[in-house]
Amino acid sequence: MKNNFKLLSVGFLFVASFFTSCQKDDYSLGDLTAPTGLTIETDVVGQNTSNPNGDGSGNVNIKVTAENAIAFKIGYNEINDLTSQVELVSLPGTIINSLPTATVTKKFTMLGLHTYRITVVAYGRGGTSTTATAEVDVVSNFSPDPDIVTYLTNDTSKTWKVDQSVPGHFGVGPWIGEVTPIWWSAAIDEKVLCCNCFYTSRFTFTKVAASNSFSIQVATPDGAFTKTGSLASIPGIPASGDEGCYSYGGGDTAFSFIPASSGIAAETPSTQTSIMLSGSTTFIGYGALQKEYEIMVITPTYMYLRVQGTETGNAWYLKMVPVN
Repeated sequence: MKNNFKLLSVGFLFVASFFTSCQKDDYSLGDLTAPTGLTIETDVVGQNTSNPNGDGSGNVNIKVTAENAIAFKIGYNEINDLTSQVELVSLPGTIINSLPTATVTKKFTMLGLHTYRITVVAYGRGGTSTTATAEVDVVSNFSPDPDIVTYLTNDTSKTWKVDQSVPGHFGVGPWIGEVTPIWWSAAIDEKVLCCNCFYTSRFTFTKVAASNSFSIQVATPDGAFTKTGSLASIPGIPASGDEGCYSYGGGDTAFSFIPASSGIAAETPSTQTSIMLSGSTTFIGYGALQKEYEIMVITPTYMYLRVQGTETGNAWYLKMVPVN
């Protein structure tokens, strides 16, 4: 079953400027026609009469088409989540039946039934553009590997910290196209002098067996560490400023396990499982708005996490160890 949305929007046109020379030559950018007929077509995987919101995988096939388009960008956000943001990413286009079109499969990972807004920008000649949105209802069901739960929580409660004793305990690389911290990697104890709170903070993960629910408690005796930026917004931490330790009173919120939304293949490696924190008052390692921490590797004595950084387009990596 497919959902079709056809939305007409007003394109933005650039007006050609005319320059006068002694010969009075005219210069023009030509015909700047904004894309028209922008259509968003969604196909929720597994959707049928019995499962109107899909098979629980969260996968949605999306196809966009427009006349006079030469490129597309697409983004997503959960319409009832005030912290979710639309980050537009480019889509390669192809020509089908003389119309530019692009397709992508998106995995929506918030557990349960949620409504998502899909935003598409179609670009034409000279920077003209047309924007359209569509909404889709998707259900996501997920049960993590029991070993991941055991390793993280000890099936009751377990406390972790950043492992300052190994190189690469903190690193950064691109969010898309790479799964290692190729831009920078921390040396042993590198943050001791500037930001020792990075190493003294503790993160306790608890499993409540009776309700099969999970919580995280953050303790920061020396403040919360963050590299501030547009995505740094836990309470009391500014959106801009130097990397450092900031006053923070700690926090305790629920968390859940979700299927990782990054699209990283399992062989990279990745467990395909993420920790999703609730609310805005907790974090793991350093303070940031983004609350999904993908578990790349986890054993009883080691955890390697990947999260979108405090600047859009960055991925941060954290090596954690249990507190003895």
